[in-house]
Amino acid sequence: MIDRYSRPQMKKVWSEASKFSKWLEVEIAVCEAWADLGVIPRKAVSKIKFARVNLKRMEEILQETHHDMTAFIGAVSESLGDESRFIHLGLTSSDVIDTALSMQLVESANLLDEDIKELIAVLAEKAIQYKYTPMIGRTHGVHAEPITFGLKLAIWVEEMKRNAHRLAEARKAIAVGKISGAVGTYATLSPEIEEKACARLKLQPAPVSSQILQRDRHAQFVTTLALIASSLEKFATEIRNLQKTETREVEEPFGAKQTGSSAMPHKRNPELTERISGLARLIRGFALTSMENVALWHERDISHSSTERMTLPGSCLLLDYCLSLFTSVMKGLQVYPQRMQQNLRLTRGLIFSQRVMLALIDKGLSRQKAYELVQRNAMKVWKGKRTFLTLLKADAEVAAILPTEELEPLFDEQYYLRFVHNIFERLGLTERQWQEKSVAPKSSDLAPRKI
Repeated sequence: MIDRYSRPQMKKVWSEASKFSKWLEVEIAVCEAWADLGVIPRKAVSKIKFARVNLKRMEEILQETHHDMTAFIGAVSESLGDESRFIHLGLTSSDVIDTALSMQLVESANLLDEDIKELIAVLAEKAIQYKYTPMIGRTHGVHAEPITFGLKLAIWVEEMKRNAHRLAEARKAIAVGKISGAVGTYATLSPEIEEKACARLKLQPAPVSSQILQRDRHAQFVTTLALIASSLEKFATEIRNLQKTETREVEEPFGAKQTGSSAMPHKRNPELTERISGLARLIRGFALTSMENVALWHERDISHSSTERMTLPGSCLLLDYCLSLFTSVMKGLQVYPQRMQQNLRLTRGLIFSQRVMLALIDKGLSRQKAYELVQRNAMKVWKGKRTFLTLLKADAEVAAILPTEELEPLFDEQYYLRFVHNIFERLGLTERQWQEKSVAPKSSDLAPRKI
């Protein structure tokens, strides 16, 4: 998938050149550790540091050996002289492969962390901008009570902050190396070699390992990416729902010459957010595979290896793409406050039903009786054209308890928004940020509005 939302940095991390370069880094770090213990001459290590892997030559050897590590060692050895005998000293393939893989995953996590921080900043700015923009809240897809669009976005900000924390934990879990030999007993090297080599590679030694790093670490990493992708799908699905023609409160960016349909020139489809929804499903599939990889035979088999060639690069590349794509959508999001107001009024005042019911309860009615009075008038609104307020005023039982001067003030959407500022303060979206990045609401905007 190559388009303007693909980022070259992540692609570079998972390139063949990057992978084998990291393999070589591990080999050199181990040689340096051996030199620290006096096993390998320092002069030999100085030459080994200039070793290179010829990818073309490696491929030629691979055709004969059918083993990528022996092909790698052969290609590297050909770039050296007698000191090549120190390459891979005491190691097994997974010492190199798994440790280098951890380096790739840490590098990927760092890039994803940058993506998340950028998205959080964009979401926070939009949340502040639309802090007091009223819209209808929906439960079960049905109009409930007023909220603000900024509050909806503030929820997304906080969710992405949690995702950033989850990613940090997953990065910590995978930022380990394993250089412990064929079955993890250090029989051909020592824990000290592992500690010294991992320190050079900026990894922690795994406290214990078999022939491999245990795959619960990788499963935690990929499931974390899947969870982040699920959050993005949640946000994308909301935009898709709000972009429906009969709703049309927001709309993803649409270029001047962009087309939405080959057959219907009028179409403006939410194809970007639909793309995120689709790719999130793929990442969750990778998460399932990563959990299947946890259960390997004894000290190791390679049933995980073939799948990881797809799941680990794939989950990182796809999530990086989705984060970039969704950030772009949010930057260019079209928001229609007037349409939000129209939809607030769509049910002719029904959204104030709970407040009327509570007012009746405050007057001494039982909850059951108050609910009954409100519901019977509410049902008439669904069936006819009169407003909820008109029906309540005409209901003798209601009017006897709530006269007009007490009933009308209950139909004020701002009542539901009076604690929005408190929520924003709790999230760290302060009034100072609001004044800097947005236009504060006029007093008239906060005046009671009847529906």
